[in-house]
Amino acid sequence: MAKYNIEIKKSAAKEIKKLPAKNINGVIKILDELAGNPRPEGCLKLSNNEKYRIRFGVYTLLYEIYDDRLLIIVVKVAHRKDVYRYN
Repeated sequence: MAKYNIEIKKSAAKEIKKLPAKNINGVIKILDELAGNPRPEGCLKLSNNEKYRIRFGVYTLLYEIYDDRLLIIVVKVAHRKDVYRYN
């Protein structure tokens, strides 16, 4: 299976930088796993949306998958209580 490229939106990158160091390492591990398998066990496709979610600790990572381009775009990383809130 081909590896997917990972893109992180600027807003998601800012959110990642605000995380505690131990959680940043968790994000890096998840992104590395997603590159090989964009739909791992434990991920969930959001209803009425083209985004997927994967949880790690008390945080959630939202991402979009583009199979035709072998691309994953990380759109948001936030605490589980805040991840679905919009600005």
